[in-house]
Amino acid sequence: MTSVPASRTARLTPTVLLCLALVYVLWGSTYFGIKVAIGSLPPMGMLSLRFLAAGALLYAFLRWRGAPRPTAREWRASALVGLLLLGGGTGLVTLAERDASSSVAAMVIAVSPLFASLFARLWGERTSGREWVGIGIGLVGIVLLNVGELRATPLAAGLLILAPLCWTFGSQWSRRLPLPAGLMGSAAEMLTGAVLLGGMSLVMGERWGTPTPASLWALAYLAVFGSLVAYSAYMYLVAHTRPALATSYAYVNPVVAVLLGVGLGGESLTGLGWLALAVILAGVVLVVWPRGGAVGPEA
Repeated sequence: MTSVPASRTARLTPTVLLCLALVYVLWGSTYFGIKVAIGSLPPMGMLSLRFLAAGALLYAFLRWRGAPRPTAREWRASALVGLLLLGGGTGLVTLAERDASSSVAAMVIAVSPLFASLFARLWGERTSGREWVGIGIGLVGIVLLNVGELRATPLAAGLLILAPLCWTFGSQWSRRLPLPAGLMGSAAEMLTGAVLLGGMSLVMGERWGTPTPASLWALAYLAVFGSLVAYSAYMYLVAHTRPALATSYAYVNPVVAVLLGVGLGGESLTGLGWLALAVILAGVVLVVWPRGGAVGPEA
């Protein structure tokens, strides 16, 4: 059985905690942002612009700071990760949100930690008993949160199930691929992902109309905060923490999505809903809390 390199195990350092906070909050808000953006923008075309803008800005900044250009081998690896994470993961969620609410989308994506732990076993990593308990508790909380609220077409439900499979497999595979070092890896993945998403938009025959100001603001928010900031933070977590911790955002994101729905969308939350939020957070604590001070995977 192959052990995980020491460089990919990490303690709860300030950097790790900051990245967790960014991914928890910013990605939780992107479900609402996607719903607003695709109100007048084509889904795949919108995502292509989102990741092209974020990737180009990050790439230009890193080159200005002296970072080397990715090699041809690194570009190919980045394209594979971009296809799985941005095309298969984010792309399928965006398509599904045409027929499903943002809170339902966030709920289904909450199975990501379970898939991540299963895929991690393909490369010799194991999930501790406490992590399995935390994953189970988190899923129970997600079910409670959405009792009576699951409203989606069969196609949308299928896309939402396939999306975390693509995302988590790509995340685990990325740890073994020859990606560019540091943030240049995020920039290359977003740029190649943008090209692939643009191709999907053309194949699907998406048409562009006149976008509303709300959609344009949502696109700008998604590009800067959802992609440039949060995606870079997530890839840092993938490279430096265990799978269950890196994907624990999937439990907190629905909390943020629901709170945005209550605060901005005029939705209401019952007592059962607030109980569900508490259960979700309990699951996150079990997954995130370090064992013996370390949060690296067991080998």
